[in-house]
Amino acid sequence: MKFNEPRSGAGGGRSRQISGQRVTPRKSLGQNFLQDEDLARWIVDQVEPDGAALVIEAGPGLRALTRHLEGRPEKLLLIEKDRQIAAQLRAHYEGQSGVDLLEDDATQFDLRPWFKYGAVGFVGNLPYSVGGEILRHILTPPTPIARAVIMLQKEVCERLAAKPGSSGCSALSALVQRDWNVEWLRTVGPEVFVPRPKVDSAVVRLTLRDPSSLLICERRGFERMVKMGFSQRRKQLKNLLPAGPEDWGALAGRLGLPETMRAEELTLEQWVDLTRWYEGRNEADTGQKASEIFDVVDENDQVVEQRTRGEVHRLGLRHRAMHAFVFNRRGEVFLQQRSHLKDVSPLAWDSSAAGHLDSGEDYAEAAIREIREELGVELKKTERVLKIPAGPGTDNEFVELHVARHDGAVKCPPEEVRTGQWFPPALVSEWIAARPQDFARGFRTCWQGWLEKEGKARVETKN
Repeated sequence: MKFNEPRSGAGGGRSRQISGQRVTPRKSLGQNFLQDEDLARWIVDQVEPDGAALVIEAGPGLRALTRHLEGRPEKLLLIEKDRQIAAQLRAHYEGQSGVDLLEDDATQFDLRPWFKYGAVGFVGNLPYSVGGEILRHILTPPTPIARAVIMLQKEVCERLAAKPGSSGCSALSALVQRDWNVEWLRTVGPEVFVPRPKVDSAVVRLTLRDPSSLLICERRGFERMVKMGFSQRRKQLKNLLPAGPEDWGALAGRLGLPETMRAEELTLEQWVDLTRWYEGRNEADTGQKASEIFDVVDENDQVVEQRTRGEVHRLGLRHRAMHAFVFNRRGEVFLQQRSHLKDVSPLAWDSSAAGHLDSGEDYAEAAIREIREELGVELKKTERVLKIPAGPGTDNEFVELHVARHDGAVKCPPEEVRTGQWFPPALVSEWIAARPQDFARGFRTCWQGWLEKEGKARVETKN
């Protein structure tokens, strides 16, 4: 997602005594310090910090919001780029548990360490100059953020909250609302800031959308369609979008709109349907077929009969599956979050690729096929690491774990994978230890097996 917003002069620039501290608001960082205590307390309340595992605040500045967050979540993480302010914050919170300071850029700080806290809250009085980039960073899946309350210039907030299909909508509206519910909370005048900005601000709350609330489509295709459609608002979509699989009238009929439709006329659901039309998705989302045929095996992994997927899972019969861990040159492993359409462990985090063996297929063939189908990566071979017997830890599957190397892009089909990310193995282990419920059971078993084998290999290498 790309967010663009007009820049606004911050004014000032001279040293000021603010909240008992001598600071120089930096125009380059778009600093406008909030001075209204009641407003600050109200903003913090909207992120519902009480008892939260983790709340992240971007740009705490002079602690206008921070002082109302203290002691409410189990952990408070402050992201501050300004070295002078970061030093003051570090001194203020030295020796205090529950508050961490990260001197970093909120447009690019590493989000991966924070998945282990579950649903993370985010709050911030965002700089006008880079507020859009901060939002792009924290809102683009995959992200541990589940609820965000932000204050930004009013114009951008209006675009964030505008309903697709209304006159005020834009590409930003559709791109953000594809994954987030956006709630307008209130308008804020410039008089509550030092220095005073030249425009009004506003506060909005964003909460993660239920993945099942929209039909699936390719994320990249959706973003491309929306950006092209809004590139010239006055033009009809048929003059902006590429040729489709059928004539334009067929799409208009499918959407229930005139052939002269323009971007601002489409609802979010219609943008998704338009993308699906270009992808040739004409059927309802059905997920995995219960009629798919699996080999049923005995306690020695020998095939004894064939049954349907539905029967195998319903009766708890032994069968076969493979898992693959794909690593990049940095030693990071790609993890996928399973689609909500999966019949087992929907939305759980899982191996880079994982799946059942087709009837008559061997494990090595299945590894190559699953990596191709779930990651869009063509490999000639993988390395077999270990085999795990069928049991409760594998949902009664005999599992072979394979590893592979890939340094390029991945392209995951939405039917199979909701999103994915490269993670350092140490962070994965910390995450599993903190929140095992976030992961598919088979993956946890494979990860433990891989760690034991990897640790043994390292000892043998040293000796």
